[in-house]
Amino acid sequence: MTATRADLEGPPLGVGGWIVAGLFTVSGVVHLVRPKVFEPIVPHALPAHRLLVYVSGVAELGCAAGLSRSRTRRAAGLASAALLVAVFPANVTMTVDTWHRWQAGRTSGTYLSATVLRLPLQAPLVWWAWRAGRPPKAPRARDHRP
Repeated sequence: MTATRADLEGPPLGVGGWIVAGLFTVSGVVHLVRPKVFEPIVPHALPAHRLLVYVSGVAELGCAAGLSRSRTRRAAGLASAALLVAVFPANVTMTVDTWHRWQAGRTSGTYLSATVLRLPLQAPLVWWAWRAGRPPKAPRARDHRP
């Protein structure tokens, strides 16, 4: 796909926004190709785990595509931040389930540590997504003092 003039007119997507878009692209594809990987982390109280995995994968791919275009970046940034907040309970579920498996000797402490460390890493992802969706700041007038 070739970038259009409208794509090139807006401010560039920052490094954090590209990280979110990249992670969403990879994760979105895996959601669609290997949904069984994600089904166990869907909170137990929610129905239709497979459908929710597919929906979240499509949403991630849509957000990633939207972040890459300046015309859609504002909406995609806000949608990306909301999506990251919405899927956070799945990350908590994964950590809690991993804790129980670790206590039973069925998983490693390293994997448990990784799931625990993943939780606070969600915060910068939400921040970067939200920042990508903010309108550009107007340039400041320079103070010309003699």
